[in-house]
Amino acid sequence: MTSAQSGTSETPTVETSDQGATPRRAGFTYALGRAVMGPLARLIYRPRVEGRDLVPTDGPVIFASNHLSFIDSIAIPVAAPRPVHFLAKSSYFEGTGLAGAAKRSFFEAIGAIPVRRGAGQAALDALDQQRQLLEEGLAVALYPEGTRSTDGRLYKGRTGVAFLALQTGAPVVPVGLIGTDKVMPKGAKVPSMKERVTVRFGAPIDVSVHGPATSGKARRLATDEIMAGIHALSGQELAGVYNEPPAQSPIEKIKQALPHERR
Repeated sequence: MTSAQSGTSETPTVETSDQGATPRRAGFTYALGRAVMGPLARLIYRPRVEGRDLVPTDGPVIFASNHLSFIDSIAIPVAAPRPVHFLAKSSYFEGTGLAGAAKRSFFEAIGAIPVRRGAGQAALDALDQQRQLLEEGLAVALYPEGTRSTDGRLYKGRTGVAFLALQTGAPVVPVGLIGTDKVMPKGAKVPSMKERVTVRFGAPIDVSVHGPATSGKARRLATDEIMAGIHALSGQELAGVYNEPPAQSPIEKIKQALPHERR
């Protein structure tokens, strides 16, 4: 799953509670991780980075990327010219003992924000966390497809990213990732050092021309523009459908067939 700064090296983490999660500033672990892990990852994996100069260096920014591998959420922060935060499963932060502490420190170091996955209120809470970060002038990274592509195709985008951009006025920087699925395929325990990753940043997109965040049509048009930008950078085959598991019941099949808006 997968945000940044406004003229300061400090970046927010998330403090969870029964009422949800509220971003708070505590940037030491992230600043240290960015200072150490970024150069090390660039040295080992030699990523090709294009369009870095197109990324706004301050103010709120939404990075909207295709999603091929677990390491996408590492590749984007390593390649971006500013700190980037993204959402990660809360279970990554909840382990116990030395292993749990090590995993938690790793995800904090790469700018992850813990969030409980799910639909409905959980999805809205996640968007609210990102909105708060953007209102602080930070940057967030999201995957409009919702989950990783297992066949390499680019799936239709859900409208949450567009809603966030329309609500906050933040520009959207499309990102095309190439080769991350070869460096670390699904199920792999460690990344391969034989492959190279390409990270392409596109020109910022102002989606406000499509209308207000309250308009379903505006959200859909903005999402389609964002996905077109990602496609131009990644060059993937278009799937033409949403990336979701097959329906297991007649009711689920009917719901998937209906032309309703997807977040």
